[in-house]
Amino acid sequence: MAVASEADGRGAAVASEADGHGAGSGTSGRGGGVPRLLGRGLTLAYERRTVAEGLTVGIPDRSFTVIVGPNACGKSTLLRALARMLKPRSGTVLLDGRDIHARSTRAVARTLGLLPQSSIAPDGIRVGDLVARGRHPHQGLFRQWSRDDERVVQESMAATGVADLADAYVDELSGGQRQRVWIAMVLAQETPLLLLDEPTTYLDIAHQIDVLDLCARLHREQGRTLVAVLHDLNHAARYADHLIAMRDGRVVAEGTPADVVTAERVEEVFGLPCRVIDDPETGTPLVVPTARRR
Repeated sequence: MAVASEADGRGAAVASEADGHGAGSGTSGRGGGVPRLLGRGLTLAYERRTVAEGLTVGIPDRSFTVIVGPNACGKSTLLRALARMLKPRSGTVLLDGRDIHARSTRAVARTLGLLPQSSIAPDGIRVGDLVARGRHPHQGLFRQWSRDDERVVQESMAATGVADLADAYVDELSGGQRQRVWIAMVLAQETPLLLLDEPTTYLDIAHQIDVLDLCARLHREQGRTLVAVLHDLNHAARYADHLIAMRDGRVVAEGTPADVVTAERVEEVFGLPCRVIDDPETGTPLVVPTARRR
C-alpha cells in the first residue's frame, strides 16, 4: 500500500515519483498532452461488489479537479484507486506514464499526497511533530532530518495557518484546525499532486469555506494539481476549474463548472429538479432546488 494513513499513524499521505512522462490516451492534460495522473479502463471492486467497470479518467495537469455525484456512485473509490490505495481488478492507473502499482511506496509518496476521509493522530502528538511526519518519504538510511526538512515543515504550517499551534496537542484542536494540520502534513511531502477525500466532512460552514479557500490558494499560488471529492455541488462549482460528475460508477460529464452544472445535468446525476443561476459573488453556477409544493 502506498499510504501513510494506516500502518504508522501518520494519518494521510501517499504517492508517486516524477520520472518520465508519456503514455497514450485520449484524455489530455492542461497543455494538450497526456496528464500525469490517468486511470485507464478501470474495473474497481470490493470483494464481490463491483463499483465501476471500464472507467477512464484523466486529471488535467495543474487543475483543481473536483469529483461530484450522489452517494455510493464511486467517487471515493475512484480517488482511492488514483491514490494507489485500491488496486483495480482490471485496467491501470498511470502516473507519469507508468503503472502506479509497479512503483515503491516511498517513490510514489514523493509525487502524490493523499488526505483520506478519516485521519487519526497518535495520542499525545503535537502539531509540529505530526506535520514533520510528512517528510518521511524524503528520509532514508543516508538522508536524515535536515535544515531543508525543517524549512519545509515551517512553510507548510505557515501556509495552512497553523504555525502558532506548533506546540499544541492535535487532539485538543477544533475540527477545522485539525483539518488544516492534516493538510499541512500532506503539504510537507512536497508533492505536485494532492488528493483530498471529502476534506470538508464534519466541518461547519465557516470551516468548510476556510479549508476550500486554502485549497484554492495552494492551487493558485503553488501550481499544484488538486483532486478533491466533495458532496456540496455549489462548493464544487465555486472552487473547481474542472469537474467530474459521476453516477452509478461511470463518468456522466466532465469539464468546466459552467459546462457541467446545468439544470438538466443536475437532475440526471442527482435526481434533483432545480434552477441554475449565476452565483452573485463569483459568477459560477449556483444550484437552487425547485420548491416542492406541499
